[in-house]
Amino acid sequence: MNDKNIQYAQPSDDIQQTPLEGAAPIVADQKSKKATKSNGAAQPTPMMAQFFEIRAVNPGYLLFYRMGDFYELFFDDAEIASRALGIALTKRGKHLDQDIPMCGVPVHAAQDYLKKLIALGHRVAVCEQMEDPAEAKKRGSKSVVKRDVVRLVTAGTLTEDDLLDSSANNYLASLSMIQHGDADFAICYTDISTGEMFFTDVSAEQLSDELARIEPTELIVSEQTQRYIEQNNLLPIAFAGQLAVQPSEIFNSEAASDVLKSSFGEDAQGILGQSRIVRSAIAAAITYIQETQKGAKVPLRLPQRAGDKLMQIDAATRMSLELLRTNRGETKGALRATMDKCVTAAGSRLLSSRISAPLCDAAAITERHNMVGDFVGNSLVTSLLRAKLKSTPDIVRGLTRLALGRGGPREMLAIRSAIQVAAELVGEMSALDLPNEGNQRLIEILQSTPTDLAHEISGCLKDEVPLLPRDGGFVREGFDAELDEFRTLATQSRQIIAALQARYADETGIKAIKVKHNNVLGYFVEVPASHGNKLMAEPLNQTFIHRQTLANAVRFNTAELSELQSKITHASDAAQAIELRIFEELRNQILSKTAKLQKLADALAELDVTSALGQLALEQNYCRPKIDNSNAFEIKDGRHPVVEVMLEQAGQTSFVANDCDLSPQGEQKNGALWLITGPNMGGKSTFLRQNALIAIMAQMGSFVPASSAHIGVIDRVFSRVGAADDIAHGRSTFMVEMVETAAILNRATAASLVVLDEIGRGTATFDGLSIAWAAVEALHENTGCRALFATHYHELTALSDRLDRVSNHTMKVREWEGDVVFLHEVANGTADRSYGIQVAKLAGLPTHVVERAQEVLDILEKRETADVAAGVAQLPLFAERRPTPKPKSDDALKKRVDQINPDELTPRMAIDLLYELKKLSQKHAER
Repeated sequence: MNDKNIQYAQPSDDIQQTPLEGAAPIVADQKSKKATKSNGAAQPTPMMAQFFEIRAVNPGYLLFYRMGDFYELFFDDAEIASRALGIALTKRGKHLDQDIPMCGVPVHAAQDYLKKLIALGHRVAVCEQMEDPAEAKKRGSKSVVKRDVVRLVTAGTLTEDDLLDSSANNYLASLSMIQHGDADFAICYTDISTGEMFFTDVSAEQLSDELARIEPTELIVSEQTQRYIEQNNLLPIAFAGQLAVQPSEIFNSEAASDVLKSSFGEDAQGILGQSRIVRSAIAAAITYIQETQKGAKVPLRLPQRAGDKLMQIDAATRMSLELLRTNRGETKGALRATMDKCVTAAGSRLLSSRISAPLCDAAAITERHNMVGDFVGNSLVTSLLRAKLKSTPDIVRGLTRLALGRGGPREMLAIRSAIQVAAELVGEMSALDLPNEGNQRLIEILQSTPTDLAHEISGCLKDEVPLLPRDGGFVREGFDAELDEFRTLATQSRQIIAALQARYADETGIKAIKVKHNNVLGYFVEVPASHGNKLMAEPLNQTFIHRQTLANAVRFNTAELSELQSKITHASDAAQAIELRIFEELRNQILSKTAKLQKLADALAELDVTSALGQLALEQNYCRPKIDNSNAFEIKDGRHPVVEVMLEQAGQTSFVANDCDLSPQGEQKNGALWLITGPNMGGKSTFLRQNALIAIMAQMGSFVPASSAHIGVIDRVFSRVGAADDIAHGRSTFMVEMVETAAILNRATAASLVVLDEIGRGTATFDGLSIAWAAVEALHENTGCRALFATHYHELTALSDRLDRVSNHTMKVREWEGDVVFLHEVANGTADRSYGIQVAKLAGLPTHVVERAQEVLDILEKRETADVAAGVAQLPLFAERRPTPKPKSDDALKKRVDQINPDELTPRMAIDLLYELKKLSQKHAER
């Protein structure tokens, strides 16, 4: 590692008192050796005692120990951080005769390093200097600067924009468990950056699916709960969050009521009526947040029940349908990325939440469709509102940072901008035709915007402000007369000093005289060494007081300069103090309107999502689905929302639309089950997924990619498409397939939509066929749900004659001169073959392998099942026969035809060309 990557601490005044402040007892110097007991054990210096005390009360955290302009890490923390961050590991001093590992990061760049550490699963305790080193010196030369941990940084408690994904919530979840035979759980999940807080009850069977929906970055559990969920594999397979094991005391349901009352006051009455397990989960989350924020008050909202009428989507289905991310973990190519036309960060977060949890209430879904319909019916409205919304900042996260003392003047200006945008939107929306009650509700919220607060912020702050209040210079001129007076003195100091320097030059006759400043001497007069004696002689020595002699210069002070320095210093300090006071007053004024601002932020986010869905429908020609409480599922000209966009972006052929009708037929009450056969690459998986996605889009409140759609409310969507193993839990691809199929058959209801692809393909032919056969019968006879079942077992098509709700459908293909053309169209009937060899040929298998496979297939297809072995015995071994290379076709004829441009041919040229082509054809035939 290069020396230039080594980061060294900048010593503060107290660091100079000891070889290593805050790292460990050091015995590298004489003072430390004198501090050794008679038994030989090194005694920690006061500074070392401080470090060990802070380290001991924050176990499990990497300690960022503030030393001047750096955060230093020592011992194991240093070794872990140096590897994780790719920075140099150094050493400084000794502890018990061993070198002390050390590394450090600059304070100004700490955010970048924190982001890396948190992403790698580490937790960080930030320890700050709580006083100026000069103050510590006043208590004695050996006094240490007071330090304390001001914040515990964990994955679930981040608030900074540069540490968070602006388009997704960052949920911290707490999990409470009551075990009486089978375990019951309650989950409380909160995004402290927005203040949102939700809770829900779940069974052990539902826990994995609910955690997959919430996707917490950190999960708080007790040791008992941790053991139970790990022993029973209750975490989602792809769970990427951190488990934060906490003492069981914070889950105490008896103490939970006091925590809730102290946090929400009178508003807590509704929460106190919840079950003990729910109160326990909420209180655990609040307690953990209070501990990590070290007393800073997070503006948490009153916890809300997550909703009983939500579509249930299990973890496997979320992965299969790639709702928020693809199976590769990328956002591009997932449903959310395709649908996200939002222009604000809060809108994108709300969209993600709706995709993850579609509704099951037909009336509520219809209300959302009505709101979107207002914008679909008026593209001008949509364009105008989205142009206004685009300038809306993320005020709710800025509000949280202000509450935690991490925000600055820029967060205040962001809140002002949001209020101003809301006021403008009220005028725009009121003047337009938006008849829906939901949109009128949003207008009413925007009308209650605290515009007086925006005026107050504008009158107080400049248009250009620094990031942090301590940087100063953010209060507008004319807002405070006293501040203006001190600022004038501070800003005019340069002119005053320049005038004083000119006068000293005239009085002494020394043109090279300078008035300078440094942090040690303050202001001083400096002349070249050759002029020093002149100023130290009578009468000038009465004015110029000697301070310091250097090799090339001599420095002096004057009474006038000392007085001026005092005024300038006082002016700067006084101006900063006044600005900080004004900032604090404005901050309190903003925080007093927290509830209104949070409500405003929610309304702006909902308006963004609604108008964005309207824009999406306009751009992609989506239709409004009809939603009711029937078992209908009729899609006309349905399209896959993601694949369609990808084809458009690639400039390829437009997407082939297909119908799907799983509605009950005749006097049937339950929906239909389609058996779909056809070749791989024929579009079966796309067709299956697109119908599941259309259902999710419809019930989250969006228009859908189809010419028409009628969907009876679906309570659960199950999608078992594709194959993957689970090595971590020792499960093969087939075992994963069977586990997921079992979950579907055990949990699907008559109101569910089930999408299954290639069940039973991971085992022997007869085993797989038997399982697939039984699964179809179970879905038909026991579950009665609407289902799409794709298979290569053509034998299953016989079930359509035995089961009244089963119908056969196939993916159409066309053969041309030995090649297969996939039409991606769904038609009634069954496939007569699987075209596996043709797909293998397209994949690039060697020609001789493809021909051999065709030879084997021809023999097997001519034999009955019982004679398969005999048929195979007639085949010569592959190794015994040399693959006969396929004769190269004469491409001359094809090339010549490709060269012809009919528009350029005269009658004479056309006759000559026919003779030429005839000769080429004869040559080809002779071969």
